[in-house]
Amino acid sequence: MPDSAQQAVTTIAVRIPTRSSEVTSMSGHRTSVPPDDNHPSLWTNRNFLRFFFGQFVSNAGDSLYTVAILWLVFELSGSIFLTSVANALLLLPFLLQIVAGPIVDRFPIKPLLVGSQAVQGIVVLVLPVAAYTGTLTVELILATIPVLSLLTLVVSPVQAALVPRIVAEEQLSQCNSALATVTLGLDMIFDALGGVFIAVFGATTLFLLDSLTFAVAGLLFVGITIPVVEGGSEGSGGPAIVEYVADLRAGVDILRGTVFIDMMFISAASNFAVGVTLAILPAFGDLLGGAAIYGLLLGALGTGRLVGSASASYLNSVSYGWLMTVTYLLAALCWLGSVYSPSVVFTIGLFGLAWIPGGIDGVMTETLNQKVFPDDLLGRVSAIKGTAVGATLPIGSLIGGFIAEQLGTTTTMGLAASGFGFVGLYFALQPSLRRLPAMNDIDPEAFDVRIESPPTESSE
Repeated sequence: MPDSAQQAVTTIAVRIPTRSSEVTSMSGHRTSVPPDDNHPSLWTNRNFLRFFFGQFVSNAGDSLYTVAILWLVFELSGSIFLTSVANALLLLPFLLQIVAGPIVDRFPIKPLLVGSQAVQGIVVLVLPVAAYTGTLTVELILATIPVLSLLTLVVSPVQAALVPRIVAEEQLSQCNSALATVTLGLDMIFDALGGVFIAVFGATTLFLLDSLTFAVAGLLFVGITIPVVEGGSEGSGGPAIVEYVADLRAGVDILRGTVFIDMMFISAASNFAVGVTLAILPAFGDLLGGAAIYGLLLGALGTGRLVGSASASYLNSVSYGWLMTVTYLLAALCWLGSVYSPSVVFTIGLFGLAWIPGGIDGVMTETLNQKVFPDDLLGRVSAIKGTAVGATLPIGSLIGGFIAEQLGTTTTMGLAASGFGFVGLYFALQPSLRRLPAMNDIDPEAFDVRIESPPTESSE
């Protein structure tokens, strides 16, 4: 999804280069150190590989759960509106990420990662048990979703804060592209197969497999060694409320007056349309042929994002502003074509093409965050941005269900294409966005981000 698609004076932090050949400057930004034996490539970096495969497995569980839960609610209730309520609850973490940011910046990352996987794996078992005992209802499903959703709150800020600690700065774009590619590729596979799996075995069987994926991911995350940001408050046992508010204010202050405000605004508008789409997609798939088609539409969405994320690292020399302008306008046209195509094959294909810019944008936005903002603010900045742009996802989902019941599913899907069209037009008409440089030329000043320079030491 677009961030699309995904934040004061910096705390003094000097990071000792444990597994990475880079250090953190007094302002919190990384300064490059020539590669050596302590600076492995991504594919020989044990910490990165554990996180990479943990994300792979964890996202498998997320994909299975999302496909099963939305189809099950639609199947049990036959209501587009109740399906939109379920989708809004699934999107709850986007609304509350701002709460998780300071927590990620202050608490040990590993317990947050491992603990969230363990609890999710246990909670998700409630649904197959209820199905086995004949007590599964839409109300129980809707009550379970917020619990699982809240446990995913830390995932996005954790990745933003963790990645710069385990890979070198020059590897950030490659790392984010690899992570996005594997997670989106998994989404593509499991979303598509999930619909077929439901048609053959039923939705509740997916929840058993889902619980196993969380267990495997937790075991992988246990083995990650995470360098500590010296001078930070990680592991302090929890900040007081005053410090917590101050942490949030620091994240807000560094964003105020920057180009990121415009970017957050257009992402919020786009995500409203995305929320509408995700809410009514089960009904749209049902119109075209049932659960299998719904799974294929989700698979096309994942495929488009996969292609975009995989190609992002090859577009680092292209102007970011013009890239967003052209790709999002083309995406809106593909989206409209998919909705009104007389062929199911073309509908699925064009729908997938429409999501390629979202994959590109997601990787580039994550890289922008990590290049522009200091390490010790990444968690809260990512969370603040995530909340600001993601809050419209559940809102769009709720409203989408209502609109679809009034105007019809197909018409509502067509209107949702305006979200991507709005992004392209805004980038085209706003000079400060249209002129944004390529990833290779990014620096904080290009985005109006100001980091206070450390005082110059006087000579004795």
